[in-house]
Amino acid sequence: MARKAAVVLAFVMLAIVAWGLFFEAGSTRIIINGQELIGPLRGAIGAAGLIIGLIALFCAAIFLLFVFAGIGIFILGGVIIVGLIMAGFAFPFLLVLLLPLAIVWLFIAVTRKTGA
Repeated sequence: MARKAAVVLAFVMLAIVAWGLFFEAGSTRIIINGQELIGPLRGAIGAAGLIIGLIALFCAAIFLLFVFAGIGIFILGGVIIVGLIMAGFAFPFLLVLLLPLAIVWLFIAVTRKTGA
């Protein structure tokens, strides 16, 4: 599964590079020493910059994954709790449905723990 995902992501990255090189709207320009870069190497330099940027972001994501793995669980839990509170304020009519479901869920969880 991971190998298929890696192949798909590689093709997506190549598609983004091709789109950026061949279907540009002219809004991005590479300027070196005050002169706009033109000629056949323009696309190669632009693609190299895009690929280097993608690799740098990927490395930063891996670094942050290892650094914030422990605290990330607490942050994710906090975001989920805040989201549930916000959903409760946004949809108060659902509280009538959610309270009985929560009681049934709690009852099933307690009976499973004592039965096992």
